[in-house]
Amino acid sequence: MNTNIPRERLMEIFDQVVREITQREAGICLAPGNTEPDGELFTVYTVFERGFHTCLSLCAEASMFVRLTQGMMQKEDVTRRDVEDFAKEYFNVLCGHIVSQLFRETRVPARFSPPSFQQGWYAPEDYLRHIVLTYASDGNEHAQLIHHAPSGECAGQ
Repeated sequence: MNTNIPRERLMEIFDQVVREITQREAGICLAPGNTEPDGELFTVYTVFERGFHTCLSLCAEASMFVRLTQGMMQKEDVTRRDVEDFAKEYFNVLCGHIVSQLFRETRVPARFSPPSFQQGWYAPEDYLRHIVLTYASDGNEHAQLIHHAPSGECAGQ
C-alpha cells in the first residue's frame, strides 16, 4: 500500500472492520483461525482504483456466504443469486468502512471498484498476497481476508 501506514496497523484495521461488519450485518462472529477455507468456495473482491492501488478479497466457504445472506435478508430460503448480490453488498459496506478508517490514518482519499463475485479462489494477476487474515466463524466455517499488493510493493516486506 503506497502510504506510510505500518503493515501491523493495516492488519489491525482490516481485522477490526471485518469482524465488526460481519457481526453487525449478518450476526456471524469471526475469530482468528488457522484453517484455510476448503470445499466449495466463493470469493468477493474489489480493486482500489484511486489512493491505494491494491486489491482486497474475502474467500470463504460457500456455507458462510449462505449464512451471511440469510442473516442479512432475515430469511432461510435464499438463492444463488441472493448469495452473490448480498455478498457484494456486504463487501461494499466492509470496504467502505476500511476506506474510511484508512482516510482517518493517512488522509489519502480512496475509491474502489464495485465488488465482484466468483466461485472458487480469486488471485489477481501481478499482485502478491501482502496480508492474509484467517478466520473461523461461530458456525465452524472458514474465511480469509486477503490484501493483495502490486508485486513491486511487496518486495522486502
